[in-house]
Amino acid sequence: MTHQLRRLSIVMLVMFLGLFASTSYIQVIGAQSLEANPANRRTLYESYEIQRGAIVAGDEVIASSVPSDDLYSWMREYADGPMWAPVTGYINPVLGSSTGLEQAMTAELSGTGDSQFLARVDRIVTGKDPRGSNVLVSLDPEVQRVAFDALGDYQGAVIALEPSTGRVLAMVTSPSYDPNLLALHDTGAVNATYDDLVADPQNPLYDRAIAGNLNPPGSTFKLVVASAALSTGTYTPESTFENPAAWTLPGTATEIHNFDGGTCGPGDEVDLATALRLSCNIPMAQLAVQLGDDVIRAEAERFGFNTSFEIPLASTASYYPTDLDDAQTALSGFGQSDVIATPLQIAMVSAGIANGGVVMNPNLVDSVIAPDLTVQREFGPTEFGRAVDEAVADEMTTMMVSNVREGAASGARIDGIDVAGKTGTAEHGPGDPYTLWFTGFAPADNPQVAVAVMIENGGGLGQSGTSNGIAAPIAKEVIEAVLSR
Repeated sequence: MTHQLRRLSIVMLVMFLGLFASTSYIQVIGAQSLEANPANRRTLYESYEIQRGAIVAGDEVIASSVPSDDLYSWMREYADGPMWAPVTGYINPVLGSSTGLEQAMTAELSGTGDSQFLARVDRIVTGKDPRGSNVLVSLDPEVQRVAFDALGDYQGAVIALEPSTGRVLAMVTSPSYDPNLLALHDTGAVNATYDDLVADPQNPLYDRAIAGNLNPPGSTFKLVVASAALSTGTYTPESTFENPAAWTLPGTATEIHNFDGGTCGPGDEVDLATALRLSCNIPMAQLAVQLGDDVIRAEAERFGFNTSFEIPLASTASYYPTDLDDAQTALSGFGQSDVIATPLQIAMVSAGIANGGVVMNPNLVDSVIAPDLTVQREFGPTEFGRAVDEAVADEMTTMMVSNVREGAASGARIDGIDVAGKTGTAEHGPGDPYTLWFTGFAPADNPQVAVAVMIENGGGLGQSGTSNGIAAPIAKEVIEAVLSR
């Protein structure tokens, strides 16, 4: 009998230890992964039992919770919804999904983050109603509003960065959507709205500033190629190239031309500074072949290509391909071939040059603030890495200033301020509308803002739309808004 009791006791002890180990793992080690699992509906329901924290930009509350008379207790409201949609996203129990900061910062907004443990304990002890923390974003409401209004009905995106820190000052996309319509607790209405948005051929749910269907960067990529050349020490702004009106891609019978169909200025040769100022394709294609795709790819990656950034929203990685032949490398010299980029990435190129060659990690959130106004978490600037040395950054800045002052990017001129910039016109299929780009920073001698503007479908003008006529003036308005703060 004693022997049987001993065996039973051992079995019970093993079972108890197993149960203790499994529950400890679930509660301590596996809790966060279970909480983040999108199939975990309980987490979603619980997040609506407390007053979710606000998302705040400057002195404006752009997302907040209001009482609801259904089982979810609270419903989200979004001020100026379409303007802030790529930032806030939405959260809704009917759809069982969330996007934007509502998803990326859900632990903080719902009060379940690691940094909020003591606050949760305090609420239990004091009996206070549970409440999430507020998320303060880096965006400036006035700059955001100027960017949104300037983009208007164009299909595209605008993003502005602070070069020295990587803080995002503005991020807008068009067409946008109203997240309030996706926050309702009316199942039929929400599903109908969502289905309409998904079916819309203009893809209003895309955040074109950091994701969506990426476009070739066109001549804005010449900044990367020129930086790569100068960084080798073999080339200078005065380095010269042949200056024909047509040039045959290596190993093919395909001719390429400069945008206007002529030579890159007068003479049989053209220097790098002039090629960049006039945004000529042929000399940049020649330079790309001389450098080789490995050198260009390495430089592109130093600026952030082939990397996805968490800002904390996840960006789609911009792409410079591998194993290009000489013809493809030549096309990549002016941002064609299979090179594609987000406006975020192109803004990072300008910001890196503006910051003396150091590229900062982009960041959309400044801090997390508890309901009692104590700071629970701060997000300081971090370096992605050095793309070019300071001397090369200075040379690039000088050439970019000439581009705006007396070159192809004159649409971004601001009286009394040196703006450094570069336009880009990306081609697609024969007869297809161009994608229009501008990127730059200002003031050139003390950069406060770097910006990228991307306009799809030729700005509604097919192949008649120009980067200097549409994208550059939008960037000018955003730069002026930042500098006038």
